[in-house]
Amino acid sequence: MFTRIFEPGKIGNLEIKNRLIVPPMLTEYAAEDGRLTERYIRYYEEKAKGGWGLIIAEDNAVEPRGAGFKNIAGLWSDELMQEHKELVERVHKTGAKIAVQVYHAGREASSEIMGMRPVAPSPIQDPTQSETPVEMTTDEVKEMVEKFAQAIRRCQEAGYDAIELHGAHGYLINQFVSPFSNKRTDAYGGNLMNRLRFPLEIIARAKELVGEEFPIIYRISADEMVEGGLTIEDTKVISQVLEHSGVAAIHASAGVYKTGAIVSAPTSIRTAVFSDYAKEIRKVVNIPVFAVNKIIYPHVAESILKEGKADFVAMGRASTADPQFPNKVKEGRLDEIIFCIGCRQGCQWRIAQQNPVSCLVNPLTGKEGEYELKEAEVKKQVMVIGGGPVGMEAAIIAAKRGHDVTLYDKSDRLGGQWLLAAIPPGKELLNTFTVWQKGELDRSGVQVVLNTEVTKELVEQVNPDEIILASGAAPIIPGIPGADKAHVYTANDVLLGKVDLAGQVVVIGGGLVGAETAEHIAVHNRKTSIVEMRPEIAADMEPASKEFLLKSLKHNEVAVHVNSKVLEITDTHVIIETEEGQQALPAALVVLAIGSKSNNALVSELGDKHSVKVIGDAAVVGKALEGINLAYKTALAI
Repeated sequence: MFTRIFEPGKIGNLEIKNRLIVPPMLTEYAAEDGRLTERYIRYYEEKAKGGWGLIIAEDNAVEPRGAGFKNIAGLWSDELMQEHKELVERVHKTGAKIAVQVYHAGREASSEIMGMRPVAPSPIQDPTQSETPVEMTTDEVKEMVEKFAQAIRRCQEAGYDAIELHGAHGYLINQFVSPFSNKRTDAYGGNLMNRLRFPLEIIARAKELVGEEFPIIYRISADEMVEGGLTIEDTKVISQVLEHSGVAAIHASAGVYKTGAIVSAPTSIRTAVFSDYAKEIRKVVNIPVFAVNKIIYPHVAESILKEGKADFVAMGRASTADPQFPNKVKEGRLDEIIFCIGCRQGCQWRIAQQNPVSCLVNPLTGKEGEYELKEAEVKKQVMVIGGGPVGMEAAIIAAKRGHDVTLYDKSDRLGGQWLLAAIPPGKELLNTFTVWQKGELDRSGVQVVLNTEVTKELVEQVNPDEIILASGAAPIIPGIPGADKAHVYTANDVLLGKVDLAGQVVVIGGGLVGAETAEHIAVHNRKTSIVEMRPEIAADMEPASKEFLLKSLKHNEVAVHVNSKVLEITDTHVIIETEEGQQALPAALVVLAIGSKSNNALVSELGDKHSVKVIGDAAVVGKALEGINLAYKTALAI
């Protein structure tokens, strides 16, 4: 089945053992002074052990002013390179190859991070940033060329197998090449070849320092997706020029900061969304082309290669969710792969907040040394109450440590409210995590008892050594007049298929659950309205996912009433108070999505007789990212 992804390949003269690449994805694991940390090195070492052919380490800045984030790795000094040498050595010991991405943020940096205004080819403020950059003089551009070249020289001396020039996503090189950001009329602007002069001079100068054989990969935004920006037709020409300059491969991404929501495509966006860009570029060049972005399944990677869309497949978030992905595919252990679900909660959202990367489906990400899974010295009988993702995670880890674990759930199936989260349009990937967890429960020897509500009497009968309570949360039923009427349901009822949708529907509550439930109803051809007390809907949602959700709601003509209070539910309407006064919204059905409250009454019933650890929504209603991480830590501590 999987023949192409495990074929050896070449980038220039560099031989790669397979066609699976880890593309650069910022982690913020480096130190603030630009040095690599043990955490940074171990993170990439784990991927190398997982069987990836080539690993491209993330955004390494050529000068401190080029750092777009606080914890960016640096290449601006020979004194920073010792840790790079260690990284290379440890990756090479696994049989993998490693490159490093050489970058400068340009106008995507900020004085808040660097203490000085960012620089750019032109004083044009990026749509997503709050500062107008300083225009670089011609002499400063030439100095920057040398900084890039010297950084590349350091990479070669540190032992890296290749480098990748970051010419994508609105960073400095991309800013020079793009008419969206470059308004110069000197030798570095005004026409296509002048705009290309900056990266071409970097490549030429670097080759003077490192020789013709050291591979330079070029990451490109094939289509910037902005007004007046580069398109795929521009990029096909640019790629041919880059090939002529000696570039060894093209890494075909797309987008800039303004269109950044799709650069690491969220759950709702289609699979392999940028693969057609790679296909178009491959038509006009003879060097390898990489496909990237939301390539999750090995079958899709294989298909892209078989179809000839690309020569290599870059799978960034897939490698974060499961560093062992290639090994598991090669060994036929497909059921054991932890698939990325595209939630962006632990990666892109945390990066945007200047926090180090984590992963919802893999708590080990970035904690490879901290969360070492060891056999427990004292084996215990552990009762886990609740079969949602948090409870399952706790049960899996406890069992892997050698404890005798039984998982109880009052439902007839595992998954809890996570099953409901996977029902709205585009959320199907969430089910991959449930399927993986169920498999891990079986492989770990966890006994699962369904259709059983755990009571004080059952606990006393079982008499476990430890109890982990992950009983989740229940929907809040507000005290709105009419909330008890027969045509009023909860969002859970709708998503569970307990409701015959008919007529006009009003969803009360515009948080994540309410907004996604409204989309689900609207997509299935029911006229829908949302009523929310706050100034915006989906305020608690990851920004990129929210952007596409709002577009879907608009496309499906969902009426949104914010800053609005529900006064009464009648047999035919929902009466609301808005800034303009009272309105009566027609409502054949009313859906409540006000929020949830923790379900943990069992704790007080048990008293102090048993050791009970409360986790997930049963402790505090929150996000799965935090809940699953806590479940892992809790099970490690038993």
